[in-house]
Amino acid sequence: MIGVDEAGRGPVLGPLVVAAVLIDDAETFGTLGVKDSKKLTPARRERLFQELLSCTTVAVESVEPCDIDGHRRSCSLNDIETDTFVRALSRLPYRGQEIYVDCCDTVEERFGRLISERLGGARVHSRHHADTEVPCVSAASIVAKVVRDRAIASINEQVQQRWGISAGSGYPIDATTVAFLRFVQRNEIRFPSFVRRSWATARRFNQSTLDAHYE
Repeated sequence: MIGVDEAGRGPVLGPLVVAAVLIDDAETFGTLGVKDSKKLTPARRERLFQELLSCTTVAVESVEPCDIDGHRRSCSLNDIETDTFVRALSRLPYRGQEIYVDCCDTVEERFGRLISERLGGARVHSRHHADTEVPCVSAASIVAKVVRDRAIASINEQVQQRWGISAGSGYPIDATTVAFLRFVQRNEIRFPSFVRRSWATARRFNQSTLDAHYE
């Protein structure tokens, strides 16, 4: 059984991370008590992440902001996510496995079918809220979230060292992230590579740095 989920679909900063988790030792996995990563503290996610490595095989794919921006010139965010799910699954022995994915599309069947077709007819079960209902997808959500959190921590370390401020969580609703983008605008700084320039939030704060495609 394989679960797949993402972290970082909506933020204006940092990568989109997709994790695919193959359950190798179902008995040990069943004792971990995994749940949707959003319902866990950062410390608990980190502990479960390490424990998952002992009873699962994990594949992680990240899409950096510059690649997200480039792809969005010709395709949707759902297309980007579908492609990344497929790339993560392709790194695991998925044939013959039941694959459960947390659906990003409004139509569950369509998202599952697209992934299945790309994988030669693999058995894909696409569900909304699978990260809260299917344990192997919960496990994938934990892995993806930990990997993204580490990327954001690295970004904040860079920002702190260079400007003495924080970039926050990267989400548009985060006041610290908004303050960072405002700082960039006021100081006429070109967006760092970890900013998704195609995001409306970024465009609002620094139009002058964007390609004509987005203006």
